[in-house]
Amino acid sequence: MSTSTPPRAPRTGARVSPARVARALAVVLVTLAGAGCAGADRPHVEGPAPTAGSNGPVYVTDALGHPLRRPAGIGLTEFSSVTELKWRSWGGDRAVATGRVGGNWCYGTCPEEGYPATVVLSRPERRENIAYYTRATVRSPKKLPEVARDELRSLHLIVPED
Repeated sequence: MSTSTPPRAPRTGARVSPARVARALAVVLVTLAGAGCAGADRPHVEGPAPTAGSNGPVYVTDALGHPLRRPAGIGLTEFSSVTELKWRSWGGDRAVATGRVGGNWCYGTCPEEGYPATVVLSRPERRENIAYYTRATVRSPKKLPEVARDELRSLHLIVPED
């Protein structure tokens, strides 16, 4: 059978000298002041450097200026829209999707579901920690009406102000 000493009861009313409190406080302050610093003239840096592709999400805006990510459809202008979009790429210098294109220029002359189309978004422009595609090109393997070809060749997209 082992013998153990019973725990001591805490001392009540014990006094701590002000000098001892001051020393302990000084140690804590010096420790906190130096935490995370490599010196006054040498900042402490951790983690990988940011790259162009890691600065946040990329959006496209519709004709009304609403930001969209990988949308199923976009109203590109007040006269033209693309629907049934299936994105092959998104977030880089270019975003590419296939879908259908139609517009006001199409009434009475186009197939009801519009024309098959490939949409290419390009020229992303940074706004703080996000980016917006600034150009859109829509092409179709079918012959679009001339007014549509001209309109969809190189669309300037809305980019929100800073």
